[in-house]
Amino acid sequence: MSLFGGLYEKVLGWSRHRHAPVYLGGLSFAESSFFPIPPDVMLAPMSMARPDRALRYALLTTVMSVIGGVAGYLIGMFAIDLIEPLIQQWGYNDKYLAAQQWFANWGFWAIFLAGFSPIPYKIFTITAGAISMAFLPFVLASFIGRGARFFLVAWLMSWGGEAMEHRLRQYVDYIGWGLVVLVGIAIILLKLD
Repeated sequence: MSLFGGLYEKVLGWSRHRHAPVYLGGLSFAESSFFPIPPDVMLAPMSMARPDRALRYALLTTVMSVIGGVAGYLIGMFAIDLIEPLIQQWGYNDKYLAAQQWFANWGFWAIFLAGFSPIPYKIFTITAGAISMAFLPFVLASFIGRGARFFLVAWLMSWGGEAMEHRLRQYVDYIGWGLVVLVGIAIILLKLD
């Protein structure tokens, strides 16, 4: 099944649009507080298409993601009672409860890990606000975690260039389904915890 191949081609096309950095910034902001699609899907092809701008794109993605994370923090701080029913309705309640447990166990490191990993960062930003995590450590952990992730993605894609693009096209469906399986395993492990 070529589900991811078609999506990859579409996103690659968007990444070459003249307004692509604006779309990347908006996606980065939205993903950190409410939107389900991670900015990596635009950052990677943009970095391959324009390797000379890859680090600039990573910085844009990081800054806008952290600003979106602050918006998520504020949502959690001031509107958690309003959005808790939505968290349950959208199927994020288990992740929300797991995020609370992560904060109880690891604090700063929970945000850092959520920022770097494929775990839904938005759940952690909202939870950080809901439990009134100290704001400066939240922002610092977000910058470090998100920055490490996005700069790594941008660097790898710009370093690989056209050869990486060709390989990605060849294996994108295997990679996509592999990530789906890994996320499924992570969800199962979080539920067992």
